[in-house]
Amino acid sequence: MITKNSPAVSFEFFPPNTEAMDATLWKSIQRLADLEPRFVSVTYGADGSTRERTHAAVARIMKETKLTPAPHLTCIDASRGSIDDIARQYWDMGVRHLVALRGDAPKGAGAYEPHPDGYAYASDLVEGLAKVGDFDISVAAYPEVHPEAADADFDLDNLKRKLDAGATRAITQFFFDPKIFIRFRDRCAAAGIESAIVPGILPITRFPQMERFANMCGTAIPAALRHRFDGLEDDAQTRQMIAASVAIEQVQILESEGITDFHFYTLNRSELTYAICHALGVRAGQAAA
Repeated sequence: MITKNSPAVSFEFFPPNTEAMDATLWKSIQRLADLEPRFVSVTYGADGSTRERTHAAVARIMKETKLTPAPHLTCIDASRGSIDDIARQYWDMGVRHLVALRGDAPKGAGAYEPHPDGYAYASDLVEGLAKVGDFDISVAAYPEVHPEAADADFDLDNLKRKLDAGATRAITQFFFDPKIFIRFRDRCAAAGIESAIVPGILPITRFPQMERFANMCGTAIPAALRHRFDGLEDDAQTRQMIAASVAIEQVQILESEGITDFHFYTLNRSELTYAICHALGVRAGQAAA
């Protein structure tokens, strides 16, 4: 639960593709559920490749927990009618939160090309989903600019289109320098964006894995952060302690700037996220003030 002066949190999970990963996911969900997050998002696969597994994970969350699921939907490889049908299925299940994304082109397909009968971009998708039902819709934001955007102004204009189309909030790509987020938040405000801009926080489970993610999405890795993890390739315990410390410091700096909502990319693990939330005052079994 959220205690007095503690931040509001949400978590992201991805649908598992093996029995072992499924067991890890549900162990993590059960532990993190005690923290009563605002919602938990379930990814769709950047290229729309996990559609059925995403739906199955959402259905199980609805059936076995009290969590509020927010499944991802993308524009990839689907007509407007098929996407609308999926949204209606979610609505009929009782799902009221969605994360609307353009999505990335399938591997080997080259540059993104809209489906001829589909929603071309995330702003179109948001507008269409809003017609299907009164969903609470989250969209993506990029403090360090989307890799395919012409420039920062173009990227900001695109974010504004998504929010103006009916989205409730924007959740950012992960970043490590709090100043980057603060500058981005201020640019959003100057552009007339009044919706919540929620920072996405990635606890560093494994540094090489994080580097691959960062390279794909254009996230800068500060030299000081890299130095903190140097020489710890075979020391998982120390890595975990430093990872928790890094994320706690990051959130505390953002809190000092008035940020009250945080979205954690859990990578289906609970240990780091739970520890970070505990340190920030998000506790299980305590009445909200």
